[in-house]
Amino acid sequence: MYLTILFRGSLLTVYSDTFFGGYMNSIEDLSRKELLTLVKVYARNWLAHDGCWFLAAEETFGMDTAIDLDTKSWERFAVAEAKRIMKEFTISPESGLKCLERAFGFRLYAAINKQETEWVDEHTLIFRMVECRVQAARLSKGLAPFPCKSVGMVEFTQFARTVDQRITTQCVSCPPDPVKDSYCSWKFTIDEKPEHTNQRAAS
Repeated sequence: MYLTILFRGSLLTVYSDTFFGGYMNSIEDLSRKELLTLVKVYARNWLAHDGCWFLAAEETFGMDTAIDLDTKSWERFAVAEAKRIMKEFTISPESGLKCLERAFGFRLYAAINKQETEWVDEHTLIFRMVECRVQAARLSKGLAPFPCKSVGMVEFTQFARTVDQRITTQCVSCPPDPVKDSYCSWKFTIDEKPEHTNQRAAS
């Protein structure tokens, strides 16, 4: 269907669906490939907004205050992100390192960064951010990696403890540490001693 309209003194004929929703796709109508593309778009947009927010904070308050605000923001967001993942993918609280590993795969980071995990033993999991869009972009511009260790320590600790409060988080490496085989690396351990099992059984 076409529609003729008057625009700045001229008659224009346009496809009416331009105005009546013909190009407004519903998410439910997208193919699997389109949905996967959309997930990456969402993740990139989220990351861009995070960067815009941090830059605005830095310009207004300076780097130290911006990092402090960023840390407080991640302290809250990591918990909210973990809880939503757990709810939507039926991950029970206090479900251990295997469920933490599964939850890592559903984070927004997973759609745009390359991640990997390594099991040291049944009580120890290593998580590595092999590719990081933020840090890679800085390096491509000749800039030093952003020193995100203090923020990351809060972020990963909060995320892991939301999945299971018994999990302890340790930073293996993260900028300003030198970047080697990964941009950052984190070790997660869980205490599953008999007394913890007995306490859970008693409760």
